[in-house]
This record gives sequence, structure tokens and C-alpha cells, in this order.
Amino acid sequence: MNYLHYKGYTGSVKYSEADGCFVGKVLGLKHDLILYEGNDIDELRADFEDGIESYFECCEELGIAPRKPAASLNVSVPVEAHEQIYAFD
Repeated sequence: MNYLHYKGYTGSVKYSEADGCFVGKVLGLKHDLILYEGNDIDELRADFEDGIESYFECCEELGIAPRKPAASLNVSVPVEAHEQIYAFD
């Protein structure tokens, strides 16, 4: 999967065959949703960046701090745990 990045936020890039355009959403926001779309990657990127700027403006109007995206977490687990997880396949 491809991603867009802007001001510390990451967004997905997908093609919607049903809609005939590129679509995406900002990743890592648990309680907020930022969606964007475009007919090509340039339009998609512009709408992605505009969506984040609009989010900042909305948060400012409401007097709240914009939420930061959740960071990914890599964890090492024992081999036994892997075996138990794969046993459910």
C-alpha cells in the first residue's frame, strides 16, 4: 500500500473502482475521521493536505488541540506465542 505524509500525519492511498477515483483516510486517529479523494494522485494529495488543514482549523475554532496520530508499536513475542496464534488458522 502507498501512503501520503503531511505535518506528521499519514494517509492511505487506494483506488476505488466503484467510484473511479483515488480515495484515502488519515491513519492513526482513533476518534476523528479525515477522508479525501481525487481523480489523480495530485488531486488526492491536495485534498489530503486540505483535509488536515481543515482539521486544524476546526480544532482551533472548538478550542481543542488536534489529536496526534497513534504511533505504531512493534513487539517481540516468544516463539510459543507465535505457535498459539497460528494454531487458530
